[in-house]
Amino acid sequence: MSNLPRLRQVALAAHDLGAVSGELQKTFGWGNPFNDPGVGEFGLENSVFAAGDTFIEVVSPVRDGTAAGRYMERRGGDSGYMAIFQVPDIKAARKRIAGSGIRVVWQVNLDDIAGTHLHPKDVPGAIVSIDWADPPESWRWGGPDWKEKGAPNERGSIKRITVELNEPAAGAERWAAALGVAPTIRGDAVSIQLDTAGQTLRFERLASDREEGITEVVLEGDDAIDAEIGGVRFRTEGSVAVP
Repeated sequence: MSNLPRLRQVALAAHDLGAVSGELQKTFGWGNPFNDPGVGEFGLENSVFAAGDTFIEVVSPVRDGTAAGRYMERRGGDSGYMAIFQVPDIKAARKRIAGSGIRVVWQVNLDDIAGTHLHPKDVPGAIVSIDWADPPESWRWGGPDWKEKGAPNERGSIKRITVELNEPAAGAERWAAALGVAPTIRGDAVSIQLDTAGQTLRFERLASDREEGITEVVLEGDDAIDAEIGGVRFRTEGSVAVP
């Protein structure tokens, strides 16, 4: 896979896992999700949907004191929570992250995948994770049969996210440092272009009294879906509101 780095998965944090998952299924026509028992380590349950060969996840706390629960408290409800990126070389990425002074809050190394969660005070607006997969087309976090579940999906991969920050330019610099790319800053327009992946990360100034966070996900698709689900605006490229 030569289109790396790439945004491979976006997670929402929700109080009611079933309700938000059901709304995603109804809106996009997705099949039944994968429920990963591994997230129990974080005091969570989840649902993971394949969107093309990228993924939309919903997590919900099943005990008190979870990071996701605290995040929802700060955001005032359901919210965009994580952005998980796939990189071609995890050793080089971790070396770069350490050299940038970005703290790691959790990491794992498995035969077919590795994950590295970054401190949200160092990379603001979400829990950003830098991951690696072998083979690159695989994705353990999506479940053992995600390709079969994702194949009939008429709406494809993640094309863009919007992150609202107190200081968009400064925040984008930190995301860019983690990814080993350069941000594009033209006045108030701040973005990171992942050109080989055909994806855009857009950073905007916080427009409400909520905490910083992921506020929008745009997916491939010629139809005009525009829906608020789990505290995030989901749109397809065919939406007339997408510039």
